[in-house]
Amino acid sequence: MRPRAADRNLRRLLLSTRSFIARPTTSGYDGIYVQLDGQPSAKLPLLLAAFQYRFEGDVEAMVQRLVDGVAVGWDELGTDLLAGAPPQVVTVLTGGEQWPSSTLDHLITPDGSPPVRMTVTERTAADQDVQWRYVLRSEGIEVISVPHADAGPVIGWDTDPRTRFSDHPAHWPTPTPLATSTRAAQPPQTARAAATPRPRTAAGR
Repeated sequence: MRPRAADRNLRRLLLSTRSFIARPTTSGYDGIYVQLDGQPSAKLPLLLAAFQYRFEGDVEAMVQRLVDGVAVGWDELGTDLLAGAPPQVVTVLTGGEQWPSSTLDHLITPDGSPPVRMTVTERTAADQDVQWRYVLRSEGIEVISVPHADAGPVIGWDTDPRTRFSDHPAHWPTPTPLATSTRAAQPPQTARAAATPRPRTAAGR
């Protein structure tokens, strides 16, 4: 049963951890804003399960849907991204609750003009009010804590979505590239140090 409207509105206020989801580029990344549930304990399980089941391992299809396929930005990502996932996985990730993905197309600007697309790049991220960045790379999801780092470890796509992930920025260190390497030439270190491989026992929302 869905929460009452008042309870859900309070829940939204408590979970307004802002983030963005991005595709890698030659200079860094190009992403789209996500308003709610941006903390790793909520976002990573959903993204991992979506890749493994709904998108059947096709990272480009996932990027096209989540990054390119939205006009303004995301309000929240919903359980529709878990299509095809085993019931036991869905239950652990959602606690039995269902909610749809929703966009920010309904935003009203001060002058009444249509809202613009809420993009985030490596040049603009520092000036935007986001706490976490998720870059969808071929090898996994790069997790970047904002404003503590400009890069982060990569969680491999084969990671169990039921893994517990820390929301503490100190647990997501910046990889140390070689002194002679550039960021573009030195891929982020694949890491699982911030993950504890045991099933979650409650919904992450």
